[in-house]
Amino acid sequence: MKVAIAGAGSVGTAIASDLHAGGHDVLLIERDPDLVERIRGDLDITWVVADACEVASLDAAGLSTVDVVVAATGDDEDNLVVSLLAKQEFAVPRVVARVNHPKNQWLFTESWGVDVSVSTPQLLTALVEEAVSVGSLVRLLRFEGGTAHLVEVTLADDSPAAGVTLADLGVPREATVVAVVRDDRLIVPRGDTRLAVGDEVLVLVTADAEDVVQQLLVGR
Repeated sequence: MKVAIAGAGSVGTAIASDLHAGGHDVLLIERDPDLVERIRGDLDITWVVADACEVASLDAAGLSTVDVVVAATGDDEDNLVVSLLAKQEFAVPRVVARVNHPKNQWLFTESWGVDVSVSTPQLLTALVEEAVSVGSLVRLLRFEGGTAHLVEVTLADDSPAAGVTLADLGVPREATVVAVVRDDRLIVPRGDTRLAVGDEVLVLVTADAEDVVQQLLVGR
């Protein structure tokens, strides 16, 4: 997979390093030549000194050949511009954007070319809730411009889903149980999988079906 990353700050370089270690072809775009000169020796990837907010720069970098663009700068406006150009001008299949300020989260949608947005504060909040919440629905990740979520529910003692098989649970078509974690063991869900108190149930669900899923797993 070929990935282009805009922004060589701590976030961008960390992503580049991990992807490179995973065997992917990584292109890192950074407009500060001094920064590139300081760190390029530590990371054996393709470096481009250019402004990722300019169409000509992205074209020269070969953005039309990449599979994924990651807008990882520390400026939300720049990340939105990079995302929009990547999607509209270069038809990049997948665009992932960093949200620096949670108040700007609402802007990071498909209309700005964003397929997946990642907000560190919101992600940390979700992880804290996931760690301590039992009997409540917690949103972990957002997909497709906010129309779908990965949610998690740890089944409480009074959950209506406890003791029920997935086939009998009546999960709506707009939702899919993707995993069940029980006693630190991953269970691949099937129709005859019977849920139990304490199970961590991961569900991919659209916004329209989220209330139904909550009623089935939480009951209130």
